[in-house]
Amino acid sequence: MYHIRVRACALIVENDSILLIQFTDEDGIHYNLPAGGTEPGETIIEAVKREAFEEAGVEVEVGDVVFVSENAPHMTGHRIHGLSLLFRCYIKENSMPKMPPNPDPNQTDVKWIPINELDNIILYPNIKDQIIQYVKGDLQNNRLIEEYKLKEQLI
Repeated sequence: MYHIRVRACALIVENDSILLIQFTDEDGIHYNLPAGGTEPGETIIEAVKREAFEEAGVEVEVGDVVFVSENAPHMTGHRIHGLSLLFRCYIKENSMPKMPPNPDPNQTDVKWIPINELDNIILYPNIKDQIIQYVKGDLQNNRLIEEYKLKEQLI
């Protein structure tokens, strides 16, 4: 087992909206980007494509790294030390977002959320400000986000 879990994340933005995966659990509704851990023998680019397809039913072209996010357990209290690489992705022609045939147990939808409504949802990790900055062109690529420094969500 690796001491750091590497996650591949897809940032898909179209028409001023972001494609997110909706989850419902004991804490209510929250959202995540299409994302997940890399599998043995898989490149990070292969993982981004697989996760976008498995969670959102879309085939994507993978673009540049937008930013890197670290979840350090000793700073956040989470169990797993994780490094997430977030890539700008583009949906291939004739591919439409949809619920996958075998969703994660708590996955309840695949939704386009308008960028200007991100403050009205719970997004894990809480990278709403960084996504907004990126979409506006105010965030430089390849920035490191330390999750323990992110602000708490009040909804």
